[in-house]
Amino acid sequence: MSEIVQIEIDGHVADVTLNRPDKLNALDLNMFAALAEAADSIASDKSIRAVVLHGAGGNFCAGIDLSVLGESDLDFSKTLDTIVDPSPANFFQRAAYAWRELPIPVICALEGVVFGGGLQVALGADIRYASPDARLSIMESKWGLIPDMAISTTLRGLVAPDHVKELAWTARVLDSTDAKTLGLVTAVVDDPLAASRKLAAECAARSPDAIRAIKALVNDAWQVSDADALALEARLQSGIIGANNQLEAVSANLNKREPNFKD
Repeated sequence: MSEIVQIEIDGHVADVTLNRPDKLNALDLNMFAALAEAADSIASDKSIRAVVLHGAGGNFCAGIDLSVLGESDLDFSKTLDTIVDPSPANFFQRAAYAWRELPIPVICALEGVVFGGGLQVALGADIRYASPDARLSIMESKWGLIPDMAISTTLRGLVAPDHVKELAWTARVLDSTDAKTLGLVTAVVDDPLAASRKLAAECAARSPDAIRAIKALVNDAWQVSDADALALEARLQSGIIGANNQLEAVSANLNKREPNFKD
């Protein structure tokens, strides 16, 4: 695993760190690839039940490293049009969308700058805890670009379209309180990393079948018709009810003991 994205496993929780602190964890080509690789590595390990995603050095991510825009040997048109199989996303989108694709909870701790592509990586997570000093921006228009790292899927349902347009058109920098009001972050907390690790541990202690099914339900049902959403609820429930982990959850609660779930 690349040193610029580090993974540490503690029990059933993966701690993932963007590790270019001297560059405010900005996204160069290696970082784009390493983020997708980290998500793929976690997806292949069924013992991992939750993820904490954060940046080193007091910042989450300053967005795209401008050196990427000067890459003379990179065919941007081809890269943007090429889907990374089996994901529906391209190379750049995968750095953010891979966290949404993971079937387990991804909790993101935000400190310092969370700009442009950095915000889009954070939006790939399920939960975002921000520190009071965090600053967030959909900054791509500053560089004559649109936000294109899966934001059309990850921001949908979180922020009203008129607010998205205003933020993307102006590249306005928000403090964490305003970001919370608009729906970009889940909560503002004094120690977002500690809060993220606490929630990850709570998720990891629940039945992994139920936790995965809840993520699948919320990610998919909010975008479909009532009939399809109801059918999805029933299909997901039928896959876990009466299974070993569900019966273990009942037994542990009734007997007032810690559950012993299987991965």
